[in-house]
Amino acid sequence: MKENINNEKVTLEELELPQDLKKLSLAQCASLCKEIRNLLISTVSKTGGHLASNLGAVELTMAIHRNFNSPDDKIVWDVGHQSYTHKILTGRLDRFSTLRQEGGISGFPKPEESEHDTFISGHSSTSVSVACGIAEAMKLQGKENYAVAVIGDGAISGGMFYEAMNNCGRDRQRNLIVILNDNNMSISKSVGALSKYLTSLRNTEKYLHTKRAVERGLKNIPLVGSSVAKGIKNVKDSVKSNILEQSTMFEDMGFIYLGPVNGHSLSELEEVFHMAKSYHQPVFIHVKTVKGKGYMPAEQNPGEYHGISKFDIATANPEVAAADSYSTVFGKELVRLGDKDEKICAITAAMKYGTGLQFFHFKHPERFFDVGIAEQHAVTFAGGLASMGMIPVFAVYSSFLQRAYDQLVHDVAIGKLHVVLGVDRAGIVGEDGETHQGLLDVPMLTSIPNTVIFSPSCYSEMKMCMKKAVYDEKGLVAVRYPRGAENVDFSSFHLTTEHLFIRENNSSTLMITYGRLYNEAYNAQRALAEKGFPCDILKLTRIYPLDDDLGEEIKTYRHIVFFEEAMGEGGISEKVGDILSEMGYCGDYSRVTANGFVKQATVRSCLDKLGLTSEKMTEYILERCKDDGKA
Repeated sequence: MKENINNEKVTLEELELPQDLKKLSLAQCASLCKEIRNLLISTVSKTGGHLASNLGAVELTMAIHRNFNSPDDKIVWDVGHQSYTHKILTGRLDRFSTLRQEGGISGFPKPEESEHDTFISGHSSTSVSVACGIAEAMKLQGKENYAVAVIGDGAISGGMFYEAMNNCGRDRQRNLIVILNDNNMSISKSVGALSKYLTSLRNTEKYLHTKRAVERGLKNIPLVGSSVAKGIKNVKDSVKSNILEQSTMFEDMGFIYLGPVNGHSLSELEEVFHMAKSYHQPVFIHVKTVKGKGYMPAEQNPGEYHGISKFDIATANPEVAAADSYSTVFGKELVRLGDKDEKICAITAAMKYGTGLQFFHFKHPERFFDVGIAEQHAVTFAGGLASMGMIPVFAVYSSFLQRAYDQLVHDVAIGKLHVVLGVDRAGIVGEDGETHQGLLDVPMLTSIPNTVIFSPSCYSEMKMCMKKAVYDEKGLVAVRYPRGAENVDFSSFHLTTEHLFIRENNSSTLMITYGRLYNEAYNAQRALAEKGFPCDILKLTRIYPLDDDLGEEIKTYRHIVFFEEAMGEGGISEKVGDILSEMGYCGDYSRVTANGFVKQATVRSCLDKLGLTSEKMTEYILERCKDDGKA
């Protein structure tokens, strides 16, 4: 960048980022913020992603990088889906078009991608714990840099946030700054007492303006002696006590509270950051922003534009998608069951629309519970409902269910309480990458005694499984289903909640699978038949526990291949292998599964790399059985 640019207009491409940001005027930065918003809208319209949250955090991110020195100062983004501007301002402008694409940059912070990405994040309420650990390490290492946690108002509904705040504020010597990005709109509208508390804080903006006016006036008064300074401090504390009594919640945890401030005013943000840095102790900054700012459709419907597929910028119309998905079919079927049974309750952890529960909320609001980003509480709350004879159904993404393992064990399974889980986004989800792939729910749930798991292959089968889970099974029951729409060839499909054989004449090879992979296996079966290799399929629907007679049914096959869209360690394919081993099976048993974290790509590409598409299944079986002359 030119050394003397005065107030000339600059563009992102002209700058060495982030270091050149400090050389710019506020007017130049404001111009860059407009450029960034246009870039966010144009890029996400092509790649899909998290739009509204990023549009709301542009000025905030700009101000952070102007007032802190990344990567020496460590910036920790909670959840991380609002870090797009951060990526643009830290040397990834030329690669931003590859956002969420295979081989491109991640939609979340990843340290392997940039030294400016302090910590990998994709789940909620973790940033303060991370930043607290970093600040403590800096202190131990004699460093005077800052650890900055940026967290949203939805994420502070998670209990981990309070555990961290309670711990971090006890040590007044940490250079720790927590920034609350309060847009009054998390993925689903923030709920509960905390939301009401934040609303009361938002209405006290006059405090900061009053404090600033007092401080500006004091600068013109010569201070003589410590008694005057002490008196002024007492006056300031008195003003604060009278105007902003509610802020003491954060201060009682040991933090200095500053705010609320306008998160779209660079001058206000810079002033409050300068003030926060001067304390050299834990500071909590309350910043108000507008989710979706700069793109009217996103401002008006921030929930729709939280995570969105490709869309047309001019019309705001999303890429054409199927009218229904597993999530919406699940939600509508739960309404149908709930219409007939007043014991059925629906629970979500701030994902009402993502899990299809908006339909139940509309029809039966008194039996719908959004507990905020608090999966642990959701499970134990469900246990409480079940203990009183209600039938709670908790719809949750597979990767988010991982947060509640202890509660599933202690507060549901041990007590044999009947709780139903709708495990959404089970299996590969695609572009959101490692933190969101739903590959661990099967090994996790099968490790809990007396748990029943269904994995339907189509909408109709899911409805059957839901009814069976609600009324025929006891204890902890999960119905797991993938992201997106069904894709099934029904030409030889028979609905079942147990297991189904699809046999070919004189076959000595068996494919076993479940869930949406059934359609891949069926297409592979037809492709193999055309090549003169007959092959049978065993489709599981209730995938756990396995039927007692399963081993006897399959032990006669010379080759058995289990294709599983889950981690191999602890998966159903491993359990089938154990059964065959105990029976002394002497044939060829193999498994094709996930065995590591899966990076971002389209769902199809991810499945192909794992060997779980029909084409890869066909290749695998032909290679595995080539010495037989036939499968």
